[in-house]
Amino acid sequence: MSDPTTTISGALAADPDLRYAPQGRAVANMRVAHTPRVKQGDQWVDGETLWMPVTLWGQPAEHAAECLRKGDRVIVTGRLKSRSFETREGEKRTVIELDADEVGASIKFATVTVTKTGRAGQQSKPGRQQSKPADDPWGTAAVPDDSEAPF
Repeated sequence: MSDPTTTISGALAADPDLRYAPQGRAVANMRVAHTPRVKQGDQWVDGETLWMPVTLWGQPAEHAAECLRKGDRVIVTGRLKSRSFETREGEKRTVIELDADEVGASIKFATVTVTKTGRAGQQSKPGRQQSKPADDPWGTAAVPDDSEAPF
């Protein structure tokens, strides 16, 4: 039986953290925040925020670290993984993480310029750029008001 897959969209809580495993393989760790809009009576309000840890491996990890920044809206597809560990105090904990297969910038509130890479991973043009209004770094200006349906 394979791992369950899911897709999540939201904003990056911080810049991707790029590191290299002992074997030299790149790994980027990120957290995606998704806050649903829910209807309470006649009003739409923010629901409880889901903070999803995301891990991305290989060259896509390097690409994510190069072009994505805190606050950028992303769409992530991957496999849910459960990981158990023990704290320094001896408490057992379990976390659910998303082992990403694909990460992309959302074009709902920003524009994106795509730069293809060559087979060996070499870029043929300058890197990707994601733009958003300078006065609205979180992309919240386009959030619907209470009279619109949630997205």
